[in-house]
Amino acid sequence: MTVSVALIGFGAIAQDLLIKVQSDPHLRVKQILVRATACDSTQAKIDLQTEVITSVDALDDDIDFVLECAGHGALKDYGAAVLARGFDLGILSAGALSDDALVAELNSATAQSKAKVIVVPGAIGGIDALSAVESGGLTSVCYTGRKAPISWKGTPADVVCDLDTLTEPCEIFSGTAREAAQAFPKNANVVATVALAGLGFDDTTVRLFADPAVTRNTHRVQAVGDNVSFDFETSSGTLPHNPRTSALTSQSAYRALKLRAYPFST
Repeated sequence: MTVSVALIGFGAIAQDLLIKVQSDPHLRVKQILVRATACDSTQAKIDLQTEVITSVDALDDDIDFVLECAGHGALKDYGAAVLARGFDLGILSAGALSDDALVAELNSATAQSKAKVIVVPGAIGGIDALSAVESGGLTSVCYTGRKAPISWKGTPADVVCDLDTLTEPCEIFSGTAREAAQAFPKNANVVATVALAGLGFDDTTVRLFADPAVTRNTHRVQAVGDNVSFDFETSSGTLPHNPRTSALTSQSAYRALKLRAYPFST
């Protein structure tokens, strides 16, 4: 059995994911949904067996799963429409779910179509343990993220410190997961994943650091509950063409697809 997949977006994650899928006999990227302005450039990068489309209406009825790889704006523009058509939707841009209006829109679409939303863990491990406890068994959750200064370029970190001359770690943010997800939409999707698995956006504490000593993106989650405590750290290199994105994000996305295609997966 081959599972047909549609990707939303064709940036660094989707391009890396497509390479992985092309050598997998159980998976096929049948369509890629992009904005009209990116249609020609996307088609030039892929083979003719994968169709580039520019609207949700153009998704083939036999698509088994749609995976969003394109950022917060794409999820807001296409997510509800994909679900309304009955396609299960995997989400990498979990930070967009800090927007209550978007969550309500997605919930309304799933209620009508019975399609499901799957939040892909992305660049962090341990989410299964955190979500197993859920908010009722937790008293505190703190996420700490460290990335090289270049990874924070073009974000609010630019006004906190001089990223080009940094010689020691600089805390560029401290606050709630909701504030972090909205302030750092291209960097902090993992923050939202932690929040959704645990105490929620407003009760999850976040600290973000620009650290010239790190060579890999590092994510640490410390959680305490009545009968449990977690302290786990995930470290991963970045994708070659995008220093903001962990290579583990693409690997996690590939695992999400394999879970749909393989009869026995872990």
